[in-house]
Amino acid sequence: MLWITGHSPAACKADPVNCRLWAEPRLPDLYMGGDFVIGGIFSIHYYMRSEQKTYTRQPLQLQCTGSMTFRELRFVRAMEFAIHEINNRTDLLPGITLGYQIHDSCSEVPMTIKAAFQLANGMEPFFNDTDSCSKSAAAAVPALVGETTSTPSMSMARILGLFGIPQVSHYATCACLSNKRQYPAFFRTIPSDHHQAAALARMVKHFGWTWIGAVRSDSDYGNNGMASFLKAAQQEGICVEYSESYYRTEPRSKLERVANVIRRSTARVVVAFLASGDLRFLLEELAKQPPPPMQWIGSESWIIETELLRFNMCAGAIGFGVPRSVIPGLREFLLDLSPAQALKSPLLTEFWESSFSCSLTGSSEGARECDGSEDIRALQNPYTDTSQLRVTNLVYKAAYAIAHAIHGVICNDTQCDKSAKFTPWQV
Repeated sequence: MLWITGHSPAACKADPVNCRLWAEPRLPDLYMGGDFVIGGIFSIHYYMRSEQKTYTRQPLQLQCTGSMTFRELRFVRAMEFAIHEINNRTDLLPGITLGYQIHDSCSEVPMTIKAAFQLANGMEPFFNDTDSCSKSAAAAVPALVGETTSTPSMSMARILGLFGIPQVSHYATCACLSNKRQYPAFFRTIPSDHHQAAALARMVKHFGWTWIGAVRSDSDYGNNGMASFLKAAQQEGICVEYSESYYRTEPRSKLERVANVIRRSTARVVVAFLASGDLRFLLEELAKQPPPPMQWIGSESWIIETELLRFNMCAGAIGFGVPRSVIPGLREFLLDLSPAQALKSPLLTEFWESSFSCSLTGSSEGARECDGSEDIRALQNPYTDTSQLRVTNLVYKAAYAIAHAIHGVICNDTQCDKSAKFTPWQV
């Protein structure tokens, strides 16, 4: 939101109109300067602090809450790694230093939109009409990586598309995002759910399962994906006993109702088009009164999630996952983290304190102080697990795709022009 001050049109030349941001810009969670700074938006946390609106004072700054998603932090650091790797190459953007500005979206639309506007506008708190048009039209970033999920990606794509800022998502699979009229600047390194839904229906038919249940996330990802699946399933002659939806912020009564539908059903096969966070809540609820053994069919969002394997009912779950890959040097980069380095970023500080149950800053009540004996190589969590680099590789590819696009704009056969002026749409 902008606050505008000034006088009548006749007096504008003598006393120009000034605009200032209504709220202070939110500092990026990770930042490194460069000749060109690439943006990044990731779902590092799953919740956003809520407050009761009084309309008598300015609302508090948006802030993420809840526990950190270590897997998502690995995605973030994979983007960092890719940019450092690109900066050390001589055949890609030679003589050019890329930087990054990475934000946490909390997997919530309001925070995603705030971050998207900030990446488009920059962090300058003031603007006046004496600034040049080229300055006002220039985006703070030429392109960005993100978001992880479909609904936030759609929200930011509508904004960034207006400014022609390319957005490359590594995990937003909703088929709706393929609509270039609505999302002209949206790209991704993962296939659309249109293909996955058809493949899941054929797989179910292949095994002769013609009486099934269906459950989905009540989001753009789940609703669009399940709609595509149900259409394909009908064409394959598959009958659906129930189709239920749930989203993690809905009342517990809704979660209990969905769990009871699954328990009481006669279908022994469940197709789950759910985000991993939503499925975790559902499995925890089902575990209280386990249903009879069932065959779970999973979408790519959770079928490759090792954390969900602790639920016995998921044993034998099948689905289509992103292929495994190897990124040489990434594991060493992830483990090259000391307490001193972690203190440079609140995000990494939170990771360190959460992983070792100690306090680096002395601000955590009841927690022991970190004493330097913590060994990050001994950790076993999704951050350090590089045995199955699937989506991580798609983040890595997204960063490289943007680097190659910038190279094509500012470089010739032998050298690059770091002072080159271009609009994000050219990327």
